[in-house]
Amino acid sequence: MIIIAICDDSESILANTRNLIRKYASETEQEIKICEYTSGVQLLDKYTGNYDIIFLDVKMPFMDGIQTAKEIRGRDKAVSIIFLTSLLQYALEGYKVDAASYIIKPIGYKRMKMELDLWRRRHIGDNEGFLVVKNDNGFYKIILKDIIYIETAHRNVLIHTKEGNFLCYKKLKGLEAELKGAGFSRCHSSYIVNLAYVESVEKMDARLLIGSMIPISKNKKRDFMKSLANYWGERI
Repeated sequence: MIIIAICDDSESILANTRNLIRKYASETEQEIKICEYTSGVQLLDKYTGNYDIIFLDVKMPFMDGIQTAKEIRGRDKAVSIIFLTSLLQYALEGYKVDAASYIIKPIGYKRMKMELDLWRRRHIGDNEGFLVVKNDNGFYKIILKDIIYIETAHRNVLIHTKEGNFLCYKKLKGLEAELKGAGFSRCHSSYIVNLAYVESVEKMDARLLIGSMIPISKNKKRDFMKSLANYWGERI
């Protein structure tokens, strides 16, 4: 399923965009879920990090589309942002927030179909997994391949990634279940490691490619070494 958000302060634009997407879903037999917002503030307030595409109006009161996109990029590096605008002068600003494309209003079905076909060719089938986590700052989408390791931090969990560290209110046991079969292994009661980042095992520690040493507990070492051997074996 593709999850699409539409954000525009014009009810007529929202309705037209929704109808074009539904027509595309019907013609292609593609399951698409649509979420609608009338302002950038509303979109950010309810942002969950699980959108695949956001159709975002550039000119909106209170917070325009460019500002909204900058806030989104702080939380979500993967979502495709497609600006809706009547002026191409905003194109340069769009590059700063890694916009996928621009659609000039009024929107026609031919252009909508082109954009959605392009997105599907680029994304459907890559099956790039991700986690959605929540903390006091909001929701964040974290691509699994970017996670290096996860550790308990007091009563919470800290996810170490290539993009930085994210505090998460989920339990380590719950994350272990979510990551099952995705190339991760729990080597200690307080740690889950992405096997792609394991460089070596030295006695009771796993040395990671970034230089960190992660402890391996006695009761988990056998399962951890089995998981690592299977992972490495698939790549030999």
